[in-house]
Amino acid sequence: MKKRVFFVAAVLALVSFSAFSQSGNKYFKAGNVFVKSNKYEDAIVQFTSAIGMEPSNAKYYSARGLAYEKVNKYDEAYSDFEKALVFNPKSVSTVIDLGKVCNSLGKYEEALVLFNRASGMDKRNKVLYTEKVYTLIGLGRYDQALKVSDTANLVSKNEPLNYYYRGLAYARLNNDILAKKELETAISKNKKMVEPRLELARLLIRNNAPQEAMNQINTILAFDDKNPQAYIARSEIYKKNLDFPSAINDVSKTILIDPSNPDYYLIRGQDYQEFNQHANAIADFSKYISLMPNDPNAYFARAKSYEEIQELEKAIADYNKITLLSEFDMRARKMLQAARDRLYSLNKESDPPEIIISAPAVLENNVIEIKGNLNTLTLSGKIKEKSKLDTLLINNQKVLFGDKKNGENEFLATIDVDRTSELTITAKDEYNNIKTINYTLRRTEVNPPKIMILAPYASDDGQIYLDRNDPSLYVEGKINDESKIKSIFIEGVTASYPMNDLNPSFTAQVDINNKNKITVVAEDVYGNRQENEFKLNREGAGISASNPMGKTWVVFVENSKYTSFASLDGPVKDINLMIRALGNYDIHNIIHKQNMTKEEMEKFFSIELRDLIKSNQVKSLLIWYAGHGKFLNDVGYWIPVDARRDDEFTYFNLNTLRASMGTYVNYLTHTLVVTDACESGPSFYQAMRSGIKDRSCDDYNATQMKSSQVFTSAGKEIAVDDSQFTRTFANALTNNPKACIPIEEIVVKVSNAVESNNQQKPMFGKITGLRDEDGTFFFIAK
Repeated sequence: MKKRVFFVAAVLALVSFSAFSQSGNKYFKAGNVFVKSNKYEDAIVQFTSAIGMEPSNAKYYSARGLAYEKVNKYDEAYSDFEKALVFNPKSVSTVIDLGKVCNSLGKYEEALVLFNRASGMDKRNKVLYTEKVYTLIGLGRYDQALKVSDTANLVSKNEPLNYYYRGLAYARLNNDILAKKELETAISKNKKMVEPRLELARLLIRNNAPQEAMNQINTILAFDDKNPQAYIARSEIYKKNLDFPSAINDVSKTILIDPSNPDYYLIRGQDYQEFNQHANAIADFSKYISLMPNDPNAYFARAKSYEEIQELEKAIADYNKITLLSEFDMRARKMLQAARDRLYSLNKESDPPEIIISAPAVLENNVIEIKGNLNTLTLSGKIKEKSKLDTLLINNQKVLFGDKKNGENEFLATIDVDRTSELTITAKDEYNNIKTINYTLRRTEVNPPKIMILAPYASDDGQIYLDRNDPSLYVEGKINDESKIKSIFIEGVTASYPMNDLNPSFTAQVDINNKNKITVVAEDVYGNRQENEFKLNREGAGISASNPMGKTWVVFVENSKYTSFASLDGPVKDINLMIRALGNYDIHNIIHKQNMTKEEMEKFFSIELRDLIKSNQVKSLLIWYAGHGKFLNDVGYWIPVDARRDDEFTYFNLNTLRASMGTYVNYLTHTLVVTDACESGPSFYQAMRSGIKDRSCDDYNATQMKSSQVFTSAGKEIAVDDSQFTRTFANALTNNPKACIPIEEIVVKVSNAVESNNQQKPMFGKITGLRDEDGTFFFIAK
């Protein structure tokens, strides 16, 4: 039911797509022309085109289903009739057509349900009951089939198919007299109908009336010389008369007609065998086995012919196959033992077995390397031996081995190697020929490889941060190990790496669609294996989809309570004002630092903030400083709260800040520093941009190319504690009606307000020495 609902939804979508397309009626008419001339494959092509034009037209599916049925493509016909019923569920003829296909597919239970449904819709349908009789015969309900056939005869009198099915039912009930009568009635009503004649011929053969059966077969072949069942039936008559050449000739005709039917090869092989032509019999049995590899009867028959031509090893192989397929077939076991006994005396030889180790690898001078901490060793290999292998010993332990295949016995064994440095393997065949080989065990290092993901960034806790929702991921990494690496797999994909290098770098393109993690597996040449799981963190990708600036953080440094400098009231109010203004914008984290000492500022900007940006994959960063500033000897400073008034060394050098931010460049796209302090500007910015551009959030370059910008409340001027700079900045954000606002727009508003009210002159530009690709910083509204 779910399947049908899904199909309806899909078709309705297709209908809406092709609502204005051309009608498929011309293809439908063309298909019917082909049907009338029995060109069903051509008809199917036309009906398919009609469906493409009108995918909800039930009659097109029904027509194509009938054409498929004519060329014995029953699965395709079944699908088309099902689709036709979706669009026209009240079509009695389509329900019956689907039931008929179910009969052809052997789905008798489903067919019975369909015919019962049809009878509820149209009790007088002339086709319905006849097909239902066939269904009941298929289910083995012969008495019930005969009762329904009575109804079929009432609804559709003189229908030969009804009498044929009645004959079948009586034949299955072993009532040959009534079966013969019904079959003859069917033939009398339609002399060219093949099926009742074939069934009557089989009945006559069973009842030792070969000539009458032959007459029926020859009548069929007179008007249908390509009927394989007629030839098979006639071959049975020829065999009863010991005319094997004619029997074989008739079966050969069936193979020419239907070369893909395995049964015909088995029948002809048996005929050849009875006619003592074993080479031909073996060829036919082998063809049958290639098509039906699990039928023990064919192996049984072929083994018999192999024995007749003295190919006993091949006969034994077939008998061995039979014992696997038919565990309780005592006849097969008896024949197998007899053949083995004869083979033993014919093939006695004096060559010792040949020992071959498959794994682990055997080096020069019979050296085998194993991990240094192993107490057991799993050993696999094979023994080449003409005769039957009798015994296999490894370090005096008896080892099981598999049956011989292509002259070899495979083995797999786990051997105790604790406190030993040698391995001795001894093989003995059934004729007591012995081979012994000694191996030296050399122990290797046991440390697994170490896996590192270099790109994209992977955190220490095993998270890979993604900033895009691509279906595949290009991974770069490195392996550290004492030995060479045997293999590197990422999500089952073989990574590319230089195999002869120690500690190689690797790359791979892997599918991550619908995945929340990837697994990297590395193994060195000594079997030391490491498997690391990396979780895919798509938080950045989700943010990027809604915010072109990506994950955006703000860092506020509020220095107001000084020990040597005058304390300030403004920074506290200014930072609170800015935090409220940013509340309407897509800011993912705000770090508020208060009253920082020089040591705290240096540690925070050089180490702590770097690590936070890296581990959280921050893309856009605003650093806002409110507090005292200084400009001495062409160097700008922010004043820590523990700074001494006359000691320049105790100030926080903005060159140190710039150097620290240089380590962020690999992670950040946008960097904006806003400093609301006196005298700090000149050392920070480069040259003013040549005029301030109009910026738009829709500008890809503006949002995706790198920017490194600084906006200062003053150049070398002394700033006042009551900050017009911050108030205007906050007002620009608060009163912005648009979905975003670029820093340039805020700069214009702030500069105009500050310059008109006091002697300060805000400065805006690029940060000297940091990478800038003419992008810019946008504030994106929630």
